[in-house]
Amino acid sequence: MSLLVVDKLSKQYNKSFQALDHISFQVCEGESIGIVGESGSGKSTLAKLLLGLEIYKEGRITFNGEEIPPKKRSLFRQYRKDVQMIFQDSTSTLNPKLPIWKSLLEPLNNFKDFTPSFLKGSFSQKETAERLLEMVGLDKEMADRYPWELSGGQKQRVSIARALSIEPSLLVCDEPTASLDVTIQVQILHLLKDIQKTTNMAILFISHDIRAVAHLCDNVLVLKNGSIVDQFRLGDLYDIHRHPYTKALVQAATLE
Repeated sequence: MSLLVVDKLSKQYNKSFQALDHISFQVCEGESIGIVGESGSGKSTLAKLLLGLEIYKEGRITFNGEEIPPKKRSLFRQYRKDVQMIFQDSTSTLNPKLPIWKSLLEPLNNFKDFTPSFLKGSFSQKETAERLLEMVGLDKEMADRYPWELSGGQKQRVSIARALSIEPSLLVCDEPTASLDVTIQVQILHLLKDIQKTTNMAILFISHDIRAVAHLCDNVLVLKNGSIVDQFRLGDLYDIHRHPYTKALVQAATLE
């Protein structure tokens, strides 16, 4: 069943710059889709449109069979509960003045009528945060630390835990490993893969690195100059009929 359907979505910032040009794709329940492309291809614009951070005039976004109009904010509350995002810069998403446990609980505090399945019984807010930390492989003692006391990989795990706290149906990841060391990148990708298997959550993974996409995703969309130029299952990555731009991305990743 299609969870998210993007139909002919376009975004033009001015007469000379078309950031997205009639993008169409769908994400099914429990599926992981990678969107790969170089800087300026339209990846981040797409993420912003999907999260309602920017509006659009052309195309449609449908979630769980219901269209999400770009200007009707009243429909966004449930949508934003079901669709969470992990950004590249985890530092900027964590309040430096708050201990980690308080930052972790921000989504749950925004949806006080929702109780996640992992909370069976009576837990204090601090205990809830500690459980979330353990879910992403962090020691619960980190709950009292501040963002500046954590490494980049640890902060990204905190960001993942915060996004998972309200059990979204879809997790949008915008270059979540780009600023991390290679070994930490692999750890984060393994974590996302394990979480997806456990929760059946769909993942839309946006990256310039086709290696990261290949590690996590079942299907791949290749974005260039605002258009999808290639679309395939991961097993067909090295097919001779791949688009020349896809082949160039693979070649570039091999040379690094």
